[in-house]
Formats: sequence, C-alpha cells, structure tokens
Amino acid sequence: MSHINTRPITAADNATIAAIIRAVLTEFGANKPGTVYYDPTTDDLFSLFSAQGSAYSILEIDGKVVGGSGIYPTHGLPDGCCEIVKLYISPEARNKSLGKMLINECFAIAREKGYRQVYLETLPELSNAVKLYEKCGFTYLSKPLGNSGHFGCDLWMIKDL
Repeated sequence: MSHINTRPITAADNATIAAIIRAVLTEFGANKPGTVYYDPTTDDLFSLFSAQGSAYSILEIDGKVVGGSGIYPTHGLPDGCCEIVKLYISPEARNKSLGKMLINECFAIAREKGYRQVYLETLPELSNAVKLYEKCGFTYLSKPLGNSGHFGCDLWMIKDL
C-alpha cells in the first residue's frame, strides 16, 4: 500500500510543483495567457506562500511529489475570504480521492486562519476539477471576486466554511 501524505511547501519543491502545474494545464488544453501557466509566481511558490494568511501543501505518494494545493489572501477579496489556489495533481495520483483530500485540508487550514469563506477561479477545460468543486459544496458566482490577475479563468465559485 502506498504512503500518502501532505506537508508544507519548501523552496526545494518549487521546480517540481511548477512543472506539475504546467503539465496539467497543458494536458487539458488550459495553458493559456491569464492562467497560472504564465504567472511568474508559479516558479517560486515557496516565497509566494510565505505571505501572512497563506499556506501551501505538497502532496506526496511514497515520498514523490505528485501535486499540491493552497490558500491565499488574494487582493480585493471580501474580509474573511481566501482563495483556494494552485490545486494540481499529476495523472498517476488521480482518481484516488486525493483532490478531495487536498480541498478538505485547504478548508481546515482556512478555518484555522480565521477565514469564513473560500473562493476559487477555474476553467471549463478542467471539467473533472469543476465537478469535484461542486461535490465539495462550491456554488457559482456570476463574476470574479478580488484581483487575482488570472483573466483567463472564466468560472468563479465560492463556499462558506
């Protein structure tokens, strides 16, 4: 049986998780401007997630990095709201309920940090993720909240914690 765990991101994870994020976006045809594919912070998530009110978890199977997810206090979001960001899982780690595990971990961390809502932005191309977000209780918004800078995302969702 595989050993699955999550842990906080380290600087040594930057290149691996950036490669996973870009590979997944390419796989689903979502590697377009206005997404994290072209976001320069994708190459240094460790520094990005050192911001107060943020956290990023690395997902490992048997010691191999296979994905991750985080929460971030995106500029312009309402008080008490954070964004679930950069949730990506390598193909070999999918269909094992790990996406749901990462989302639930984000919820728990957000609650610990005092957030009352979580927001996310995504793309129709990531239809499996969209279905998961729906199952986890996210509802659709008609327009984006905050200012993530990811103008390529055209689905916006929110959930009360």
